[in-house]
Amino acid sequence: MDFFDDLSPTTQIIVSIIGVSLLFLLVFANSKRNTSNQRGRRTRKFGEGLSKKMKERENK
Repeated sequence: MDFFDDLSPTTQIIVSIIGVSLLFLLVFANSKRNTSNQRGRRTRKFGEGLSKKMKERENK
């Protein structure tokens, strides 16, 4: 990490804060996507999905 060591201490702090905030945003976006997927699974009904798949297989 010679590049990081060559930066001034103030710039190192700024780069570190930007990196941590970027990671936070990525985790937050992924968590939001996972939550919406989980909510979609809760509203699904097993019987309806099974009957839909059976109809699709009969049509093939």
